[in-house]
Amino acid sequence: MGGDLGPRCIVPACLDCLSAFPSLALILVGRLSILEHLAAACPEADRSRLLLVDAEDSIAMDERPTQALRSKPRSSLHIALAMVRDGRAQGCVSAGNSGALMAIARHVLKTLPGVDRPAMCTTIPAGHKPCLLLDLGANVDCSAGQLYQFAVMGFVAAQLQGVARPSVALLNVGTEDIKGCQQVRLAADLLQQAGDLNYQGFIEGDGLFRGEADVVACAGFVGNMLLKSSEELGRTVARRIDGLFRRHWWSRLAGLFAYPVLRQLRHELMPDQYNGASFLGLQGVVIKSHGSAGPEAFAAAIRRAIADVEQRLPERLGARLAPLL
Repeated sequence: MGGDLGPRCIVPACLDCLSAFPSLALILVGRLSILEHLAAACPEADRSRLLLVDAEDSIAMDERPTQALRSKPRSSLHIALAMVRDGRAQGCVSAGNSGALMAIARHVLKTLPGVDRPAMCTTIPAGHKPCLLLDLGANVDCSAGQLYQFAVMGFVAAQLQGVARPSVALLNVGTEDIKGCQQVRLAADLLQQAGDLNYQGFIEGDGLFRGEADVVACAGFVGNMLLKSSEELGRTVARRIDGLFRRHWWSRLAGLFAYPVLRQLRHELMPDQYNGASFLGLQGVVIKSHGSAGPEAFAAAIRRAIADVEQRLPERLGARLAPLL
């Protein structure tokens, strides 16, 4: 029921995913009357894989997480996460209140042993290879120990994605050892003492996008600002390129010849395809979609959940974290 567009965006995205993945089954949790109306467009062949579950309450995007946790046990978020805990679902995807999702997921699913707080993690297209960036806003202010845990979880997650020996860095205002706040410098000391983590030191924002590290850890405030700024920059560049080619008749003609390259560039710059951040450190698959996500972007978040389930990410992450935390 959450997100800027709510069910009128989420339900169509779900129906598209049902058509695209024949082995997928989806459970939509929310106001039944709304869901039934929107799900009426579901093709007959896919109806057996779509279950609607009524929730008498929902959590507003501006609601305080602690209030949502205590006073709304029958919210759509709470019910969906309980279904993951009880084995009725293998993962939960939400575009709703990030803080509430974090608080309720920790309460219902619990964290993996050794993990204080889960971290939101996503793939950033950087240089010639993708980069895992965490945290993206679940933990606005972090201790040195939590930054260390984020780096460890990112290292293991990158290994599970096929990177044999991921390089790890801390996002900072400079690469020199004396730069940054105390928490970041203390986290660097912890990572330097853990020789197995392939810690490379501090990295700045430009180094991140040049692909100088496979995993970059930071506090949620910094990560959220970086992510959203880079996403809007991508959209702005795509719009500017499109506008320049439409400005004159001769530029439109040039655009016809350049169209295949422009289409590929637009695809790479647009952030919708990367939507969906995994909550690393929980005992279950939980994916956070952008609140502003449209149907295409929300479908990408569902695909992220499918990948995490197929990789058995929480179980495998938990098994490898133990000797590192």
